[in-house]
Amino acid sequence: GNVFIGLVNCSEWIRNQNIFLADFIFTCLATSRIMQLLVVVSNSLIMGLSLSQHYTYKLAKSITLLWRITNHLNNSLATCLSIFYLLKIAYFSHSLFLWLKWRMKKVVLAVLVFSLLFLIFDLLLLESFNDLLSNVSNLTLYIEESKTLYVETMTLLSLTCLFPMALSLTSVLLLFLSLVRHIRNLQLNCMDSRDSSTEAHKRAIKMVMSFLFLFLIHIFVTQVANWILPMFGNHTSAKFTLLAVY
Repeated sequence: GNVFIGLVNCSEWIRNQNIFLADFIFTCLATSRIMQLLVVVSNSLIMGLSLSQHYTYKLAKSITLLWRITNHLNNSLATCLSIFYLLKIAYFSHSLFLWLKWRMKKVVLAVLVFSLLFLIFDLLLLESFNDLLSNVSNLTLYIEESKTLYVETMTLLSLTCLFPMALSLTSVLLLFLSLVRHIRNLQLNCMDSRDSSTEAHKRAIKMVMSFLFLFLIHIFVTQVANWILPMFGNHTSAKFTLLAVY
């Protein structure tokens, strides 16, 4: 499905020598999703091989890094898509919203740059703690200071998910508020509430809410996996949780 989206948008881009902002975001999102799936497949193959501890450590370090990068890109691009629909469809007379609406491309670019800063912070924090993460199956043998360090690091890593989640939730609420105001204005003017603008509002709200719902599930399961691994290590429940995350 992601390959199909990418091929269709790229072919239209080449044929028309131009691409809409939404199609560009969709193409980037499909590409990052394909990369993440390749990382997951590679991780599955490596888990089935009997490699030495040295190679397992190096591969686990690389795969963890790639997974966090692709996962962060997926969340950031999906958030940009939510903001795009908000600025494209919703309407408010507030000067700040109109200023953002007129600079839609710059706003989306600013969100991507800001997300990149979160990604750099995430990777630096992960790198500083990577030795402990690579031995997470033996974490119960560590002293209490190491456990405390692990909890603090996981808490900080979890905070990087709040930025895209907050922006997406804000987009849903503003789209819903814009829809309510639009329907109320139509009713006051004795017009049909099923016009094209209303339907566009509804489709955008459905899309953003679907993303937000799946994003919340993804965050929840990811955090469960992060906290289960230190306690259960290579136990079957930990592997099942990892499967659910993928």
